Amino acid sequence: MDLIVSNDPLSLSLSLSLSLALRVCSPAMSTESANAIQRSQVDLLDFIDWSGVECLNQSSSHSIANALKQGYREDDGLNLESDADEQLLIYIPFTQVIKLYSIAVKGSEDEGPKTVKLFANKEHMGFSNVNDYPPSDTVVLNPDNLEGKPVVLKYVKFQNVRSLTIFIEDNQSGSDITKVQKIILHGTTVETTDMKGLKKIEDH
Repeated sequence: MDLIVSNDPLSLSLSLSLSLALRVCSPAMSTESANAIQRSQVDLLDFIDWSGVECLNQSSSHSIANALKQGYREDDGLNLESDADEQLLIYIPFTQVIKLYSIAVKGSEDEGPKTVKLFANKEHMGFSNVNDYPPSDTVVLNPDNLEGKPVVLKYVKFQNVRSLTIFIEDNQSGSDITKVQKIILHGTTVETTDMKGLKKIEDH
């Protein structure tokens, strides 16, 4: 609290009351700001650059489209499945710079993802070097999360995201196959820059 100096008892009393009132109001204002941020989030599906989406170690018959694309991800009979082992490495570029707020993952209690590491703006990652970089955030999913409940991320780490890499390290039971029914990313766009158009200009 700032030091309040006054020779007038009435003025001193009013100053103290105002100072205390401001302190009481500040947490409420912060909560309102947080709620406003949450209300402004949208499904970022429309801002994914589908031509650049990749998924390493996916089953050829159960690809990333099953978990990410609209229409596919709503079908409970479709899954993204791992192939050689339980790990999956998903790369998602965006057509605009975005702010990522939360991720929702749906999967089974046994073969659904468990440890999920997210990397903002990391290009050309593979299984050989994914552990060389600290993740922007790490999420450990529980059965409640796997019903599609959004997990709020470290918002300050995802303020200017051009691409997102999702490393699914293991699953709930330790089985050889990981199955993901749905992935939904929530956030907002930062600006209206078309990243594909920008890349084409830079190439000339």
